[in-house]
Amino acid sequence: MVLKIRLARFGRRHAPFYNIVVAQARSARNSKPLEVLGTYDPNPKTPLPTREDDTPPDQLQRYKDIKLDVDRARYWLGVGAQPSEPAWKLLSMIGLVVPTLRGRKVLPSKEEQEQPQVQA
Repeated sequence: MVLKIRLARFGRRHAPFYNIVVAQARSARNSKPLEVLGTYDPNPKTPLPTREDDTPPDQLQRYKDIKLDVDRARYWLGVGAQPSEPAWKLLSMIGLVVPTLRGRKVLPSKEEQEQPQVQA
């Protein structure tokens, strides 16, 4: 039984909302998961202005909302659940996994390609 930490899409058209879930790797995207770890809202939100803050609303820093049960996510990672690519990016933002370039091949630079191969 291979477990995946992945995103299950909810919301409506052009307004996605995701649950961060632990599910079997071969199950459907929106099927019943083993556990819901949190939520992710990719639509940028504007924070509410405070009384001390005089910045205009259009200049406030927008944010994307991520809510996650960190203890349960650590547990599932420790048990061996593999995060999907989008889940890996979210977990690396929080600091649970190492932010690496997974699955991308590094091509040799032009300098390495132009050097002649010397055989001994």
